[in-house]
Amino acid sequence: MNYGEIKKTDVANGPGVRVSLFVSGCTHHCKGCFNSETWDFSYGQEFTADIQEELLELLRPEHIAGLTILGGEPFEPSNQRGLLPFLRKVKERYPKKSIWCYTGYLLERDLWNESSARCGATDEMLSLIDVLVDGEFIQEQKNIALKFRGSENQRLIDVPQSRKQENVCFYKED
Repeated sequence: MNYGEIKKTDVANGPGVRVSLFVSGCTHHCKGCFNSETWDFSYGQEFTADIQEELLELLRPEHIAGLTILGGEPFEPSNQRGLLPFLRKVKERYPKKSIWCYTGYLLERDLWNESSARCGATDEMLSLIDVLVDGEFIQEQKNIALKFRGSENQRLIDVPQSRKQENVCFYKED
């Protein structure tokens, strides 16, 4: 798996100050995508053990609220397989820090049910994510006033609660 960028201090993609990882590879190709260079799976650099360790160190300070994974598309099957071992380490080392993930896939349609996105890593990856921002970016529904999302169709989902209820439950800020 490759990644396009790491933001060491990001305040736009989840609450608080976060570390953000932009993975490479996306098959959605949303019109108006702000990060279209990451559609290419070979864009950027390899997501090596050294990079993973660097990210874990960036997450160490107490003022860092958590990790956000964006893209590209984190739920492309090849990216899930690359991210899963890393997300396990994040949760093990920093159980109180939140993990947010942005995806163009829909939770109940594409990630819980058979689809091109589902693979052997999907269920465990979802079990490690606190908030999922799902839905493709739709240029015609773009709204810059929305918090943590780009278009009105995108949803902020409380993943642990949704898994427990077996129904989509929306994230509510504290």
